[in-house]
Amino acid sequence: MQGLETLDYAFDGRRVPPAGFAPVLVGVVGSGNLEVLIEPAAGPRCRVHVETSARGFGAIWEAVIGDFHRRHELAGVQVSIHDMGATPAVVGLRLDQAVAELQP
Repeated sequence: MQGLETLDYAFDGRRVPPAGFAPVLVGVVGSGNLEVLIEPAAGPRCRVHVETSARGFGAIWEAVIGDFHRRHELAGVQVSIHDMGATPAVVGLRLDQAVAELQP
């Protein structure tokens, strides 16, 4: 059995979440699902780290993460995704849920 595939992305952002926000966790690691954790990070970048059981889908991940960043333009955050085969629609839903939790 092969291990998890890891993917990393970094974007310059413009939207900084409220200062000192508590980490946000949404979703659950399970078959066909994933969890998203957003934490404060130093600097003006949005960094996204993906660990996925679905190997070989890098181009799709790049498209989904790129779309997420174009819509939200977050800065000063670390996004960690632990995936167990979620569809792109579920990934987008979980990312949007996590960002909604950042609202003051």
